[in-house]
Amino acid sequence: MKKIKLLLFTILCTGLLHAQQPLTASQQAVQQTVIKVFESLSNRDSLSLKDYCTTDITLYEYGQLWNMDTLILKGIIQNQAADFKRINTFHFISTHVDKSIAWVTYSLQSIITKDGKPGNFQWLETVALVKKKKNWKVKHLHSTLIKRS
Repeated sequence: MKKIKLLLFTILCTGLLHAQQPLTASQQAVQQTVIKVFESLSNRDSLSLKDYCTTDITLYEYGQLWNMDTLILKGIIQNQAADFKRINTFHFISTHVDKSIAWVTYSLQSIITKDGKPGNFQWLETVALVKKKKNWKVKHLHSTLIKRS
């Protein structure tokens, strides 16, 4: 019984040591910018998408280099099914802010429905952001598809 209590105590202490610290206001703003980018894609709203990204954004997606035009084409224009719906769930792994640059790593699960067919996608992504006129903007996004079903 003492060994079990010691083991449980060790697990609890280890978990507390590795628990994420409360986020700063800057870290929260960075995460919200990332969320807003994907809300723009979900809403098929290219204008708000451009608000949350730099004009020279680069995306590394499916082994290809994309720019804003590619993102709008593949993420919005080609998703014109009447029943299109995208629900995003984020698990933020790390968020770092250093003055006017930030980077965040997260896992993203999206359930995307179009033409009556739901698809479940899981990615691991890292985003670099820059601060412009007090607003965070996505400059680079590197995406690795983990699972598609």
